[in-house]
Amino acid sequence: MKHNSFQIGAGSVNKLVRIGLKEDLFVIAGPCVIEDEQACRDIAAKLVEITDSVGVGLVFKASFDKANRSSIKSYRGPGLEKGLKVLSKIRSEFSIPVLTDVHEANQVKSVADVVDCLQVPAFLCRQTDLLCACGQTGKPVNVKKGQFMSPEEMGFAVQKIRDCGNEKVLLTERGTFFGYNRLVNDMGGISIMKGLDCPVVFDATHSTQMPGGLGTQSGGQREVSPILARAAVAAGANGLFLEVHTEPEKAKSDSACIMPIEWAEDTLKICKEIFEIVRQK
Repeated sequence: MKHNSFQIGAGSVNKLVRIGLKEDLFVIAGPCVIEDEQACRDIAAKLVEITDSVGVGLVFKASFDKANRSSIKSYRGPGLEKGLKVLSKIRSEFSIPVLTDVHEANQVKSVADVVDCLQVPAFLCRQTDLLCACGQTGKPVNVKKGQFMSPEEMGFAVQKIRDCGNEKVLLTERGTFFGYNRLVNDMGGISIMKGLDCPVVFDATHSTQMPGGLGTQSGGQREVSPILARAAVAAGANGLFLEVHTEPEKAKSDSACIMPIEWAEDTLKICKEIFEIVRQK
């Protein structure tokens, strides 16, 4: 393997994050969806404080649209134009790299002009046109492993992006379907996906999700998130993905599994200690 490494962040961002199989632990974190500008600002400020204290790199995440909500009546987000304005302000104010999802190939150029990393949602990880459009931007691309995909099959998604001339690919494990309304994690899959010469991120919050478990919305077990995060880092994960909120019960998306932001510091501290032990061995 080449053990590629790359950075997320450029231009006015001074808190650049190095990503790679041999780089330090980092975290992708933020609210599930952009609710309003002030909420994003409050969460970003707290995350910067936490990650600076712990000593891990931060990529801020928030979605301008949640296109696969359980119910058509569920809140989806402010939309592309308004959402990108919020992300641009967060990026500028806190000088941190930002990440957001794209759902359609025709969104990619506009999004890539604002964010530092593009994310392909799990349900879309086989969509060739979307993967290629993301790859052609030259920006880092985080592909979330589909709940219906094996770790080995993610090699096809990676290759689509690489065939577009882009080697800056991350893969995120976020659980695998186990019957209805339940996800389980195959920690052995982390090593398999790292074997594709890709840094692997573990999504500790979506992994506790119970899709459709509450009827018109997904359920979840947020209290399990710190446990899964520790297990994933012990299994070799290069980074963590944490959706956090200042008032989880009031979150407009994934309120059952989103993590209270005050849990993030202890979770990251312990995970960093485990990461260092694993790296020494």
